[in-house]
Amino acid sequence: MADRTRSGRRFAGLASIRARLTAAACLVVAGALLVGAAVILTVLRHTLDENLDDAAVQRARDVAAQVKSAAGLDPTLPVHGDEDAFIDVRAADGHAVARSSNLKQDAPVATFRPADDDPEIRTQKIPVRGEEDDFRIVALNAQGPTVGAVTIYVVASLDRAKETATAVRHLLRWGVPLLVVLVGAIAWFVVGRALRPVESMRAEVAEITAQDLGRRVPVPRARDEIGRLATTMNDMLDRLQHSAERERRFVADASHELQSPLASSLADLEVALAHPEATQWEETARAVVADNERMTRLVGDLLFLAQTDNNGSSPARRSLVDLDDVVREEVSRLRPPAGVVVDLSGVNPAEVRGDADQLARVVRNLLENASRYARSAIVVTVSTGGAGGTELAVADDGPGVPADQRERIFERFARLDDSRSRATGGTGLGLAIAREIVESHRGTIDLDQSAPGARFVVHLPAAG
Repeated sequence: MADRTRSGRRFAGLASIRARLTAAACLVVAGALLVGAAVILTVLRHTLDENLDDAAVQRARDVAAQVKSAAGLDPTLPVHGDEDAFIDVRAADGHAVARSSNLKQDAPVATFRPADDDPEIRTQKIPVRGEEDDFRIVALNAQGPTVGAVTIYVVASLDRAKETATAVRHLLRWGVPLLVVLVGAIAWFVVGRALRPVESMRAEVAEITAQDLGRRVPVPRARDEIGRLATTMNDMLDRLQHSAERERRFVADASHELQSPLASSLADLEVALAHPEATQWEETARAVVADNERMTRLVGDLLFLAQTDNNGSSPARRSLVDLDDVVREEVSRLRPPAGVVVDLSGVNPAEVRGDADQLARVVRNLLENASRYARSAIVVTVSTGGAGGTELAVADDGPGVPADQRERIFERFARLDDSRSRATGGTGLGLAIAREIVESHRGTIDLDQSAPGARFVVHLPAAG
């Protein structure tokens, strides 16, 4: 039930995004359509009025031409087209000179006169059939040989223009909402299809657990933002899987490494207690101390790696360090096997910037690694290359490292079958810790493949 509730909430969240996008699309389209409708109605009404005025002006000019003719003007003028168009010709004193056949009233339709020979247009209410209605009135002055000076009034009804505008308004009143609904439906469908891969990815991620990090989210065919999101999520899952596997290996290896000296110490003590009269207590104590020293080194290495994994590997302090002094001090503490000589003739003064304790740990780990496998000599060199930084090299004449293992030896708890074993006392963490520290100092550590034996080379940036 709880799973269904969580699933419903996730779907509701997805639907809310879909609804918000659809609502946004509807609002934008509705706003655009309303503005467009207002513009259409304004332009339409202006165009209809302009066409009506042009027709009325042309009719007035036709009557003016008849006034100017020698034949004069017929008192009853014919009406062409719309029966609501009236013509009224008035003399200067206001009496009727001529009128259209559909104009029944004796009173003048208008009393204003143009100031010049250009037509004047006004909108005015005129009582027609017992009701007042709006009409467009065109007034034009004319003068003829028989009637003298007259004013021609052409009255055009606005009903047809109003009816056309009203029809368009009704069409827009119903059309705009229908278009908005249509756009909303299309947006709902399109957004739903666009978000469908997101829901698939969400469902897949919801089923991935720490024990099943090998699963991946489906990647859509379209290489769009959602496709890139799926690729990024799979990359993240790759990193999580690698990190989880590395953590599991780390815990397993650490447990195994701690188990070995614990088991060895316990076995020595049990044998000694079982046969106290035959036990060489001094040798047993040395063996137990050696096992405890090994566990102490291992625990210290594990704590260091845990701190670097948790807080990053940046050194706590950065100051100028004489690397050659650090090397000589660590060599003085080294207890190499019998017959192994440490050559320091290649150690030259060099100054780097970093954490002295951590750099000393790098040198110590490399020296201890070399002392385990060296047959007769360990060669340590320190040199500077100006802007190229400082190079520290620790070489031994031991069996070397196979070519296919040159990168693996820097992994945690990594050992080689023939030359690296737990009997030598190593924990398999020395080189891994050295790389962590060197990289935190923006340097590199590599294995020189051209040298015999094993030669580890550390490059550190220049102190400046």
